[in-house]
Amino acid sequence: MEREHQEQANSPLPLPALEARGIYKSFKSRKQEIKVLDGLSLKVQPGQFVSIIGPSGSGKSTLFHIIGGLVTPDDGSILKDGVDVTGQKGLIAYMPQQPALFPWRTVEDNVLLPRELAGMPKEQAREDARRWMERAGLAGFERAYPHTLSGGMQQRTAFLRAMMSPQEVMCLDEPFSALDALTRSDMQRWLLDIWEEHRRSVLMITHHIEEALLLSDVIYVLSSRPAQVLQKIEVPFPRPRQENILSDPAFLDMKSTISAMMREELKKR
Repeated sequence: MEREHQEQANSPLPLPALEARGIYKSFKSRKQEIKVLDGLSLKVQPGQFVSIIGPSGSGKSTLFHIIGGLVTPDDGSILKDGVDVTGQKGLIAYMPQQPALFPWRTVEDNVLLPRELAGMPKEQAREDARRWMERAGLAGFERAYPHTLSGGMQQRTAFLRAMMSPQEVMCLDEPFSALDALTRSDMQRWLLDIWEEHRRSVLMITHHIEEALLLSDVIYVLSSRPAQVLQKIEVPFPRPRQENILSDPAFLDMKSTISAMMREELKKR
């Protein structure tokens, strides 16, 4: 038994599913250089849900563009499973703020698109898509077109499309920001249920502190531009999480602490 514990202690820790290491980025205009990211580093461990909170304009979306290979950092690296993939595209699943569904494709055809692009036989992809759609409450809407769906249903469709991607890491860019409060709350509960079951590695941008605390294992609080990590917060609440956690005194205390940090950053502008 002692030998078994020693072997476990000596076993290497798993490599992060995603790591941003010392990322710097500036953009030049005719008159000035705008510094956006200032040596920013963060990690997403396998199966972990990580959120980023920061003031508007602090460079969160720029970081996502760098992670996705759309923008090259001035310095620093993006690593996936310990391998430097800086500048490489197609290695993450991505869900933007707006659903960005193809209007000429049915809901089902939008959902199965990643499997189709990956070369999976269409019937198998369709079977997978229908199974996910049933889980998401979209059964019966397979032949519908995006414009006929409510905002919440469009977001579910967009999330399922990201889930159908073969990439393990999912980047969610304020996925519920355009929804009304009630629909947003419903979507948070739905996302929590889906994620609890499948535990994909997720990095999410949000301005909603309560949302971050409800969904996340770790929260990175960013400074104003140029963005640095002000604090990495380990969210202590056990899973699976229920909605009654929103009124827990420890939850409210953490929410208040993060809110105070954000107010201080806004004063610096």
